[in-house]
Amino acid sequence: MLTLASLVVVLALPSPAAPVRLPQVTADTLRASIEKDRADTEQWLESSPNSYLAAIARRDFGEKAALTVGRDPANDVRVDDPAVAAHHLRVSVVGDSFRVVALEPVATFKVHDVATRDSTVPPSAIQVGRFTLRLSHQRFPAIIVFDPRSPGFSRYKGLRWFPVDFTYRYELPLTPNPKPDTLVIMSTRGNARRAVRVGWFDFQVGGSPCRLEATRLLEPGVGEKDFGLFFRDATTGKESYGVGRYVEAQPLPDGRFVLDFNLAYNPACAVSDYYNCPIPPKANTLKVAIRAGEMDAHYH
Repeated sequence: MLTLASLVVVLALPSPAAPVRLPQVTADTLRASIEKDRADTEQWLESSPNSYLAAIARRDFGEKAALTVGRDPANDVRVDDPAVAAHHLRVSVVGDSFRVVALEPVATFKVHDVATRDSTVPPSAIQVGRFTLRLSHQRFPAIIVFDPRSPGFSRYKGLRWFPVDFTYRYELPLTPNPKPDTLVIMSTRGNARRAVRVGWFDFQVGGSPCRLEATRLLEPGVGEKDFGLFFRDATTGKESYGVGRYVEAQPLPDGRFVLDFNLAYNPACAVSDYYNCPIPPKANTLKVAIRAGEMDAHYH
């Protein structure tokens, strides 16, 4: 027998969203867009100077407040190239930003293609000769070095995706967390990254109800309305990458969101060891198979 209190709880539970039904013209347009994006992603991975395969080194700050970069082996980050000075620059963590200072009279670096010798920048990238230095914060600061001549490009073997299937596309509301709480999301480098549990998305796959929690990482560069969906499913470690996958929820004008698993993608760690990627929380392990989005191309 339902009491009034239990009835309220039952009525408050969100109804899992069914896949959206798309007109054929809309489906064809979306399919073409997704296929183009996949081709562009492969081209980026194969040849871009910022490709995951272009990464050649990483140095975490750890307990240090500053790291030096240069050609000399005594530097924290060594870049052995004639265009790089022996002691080229120093990068210091200043709150949520980085201060970069050239150390030798001949040394400069570029911020947005403008040469300078002293600059305070948010988590972003700077140029030193042909090299890109990504200044990554994430509350666990690091410098990642990219080289357009990276030997990593020889590892390129394309990417793999499930066929586009719009039975994995939803238009649905976010059930907000009435009391947003903080949780810890572990990363592939063993770091405990803090996040806010924003709310939940409820949907059905093949008639089975599913729920994913949306989180916002408490890190520099992450906006108030930026949240992620990190998940695992029955394909994880088989057809798809063993750590899990990510998918973005795209806001609609009416306040709902588009959740399209055809756009699910692998973290950078699926290709390169130089990244620090969130591991999906246990709450986001789905029992069903999400046979949509990116598959595992087995770079490891």
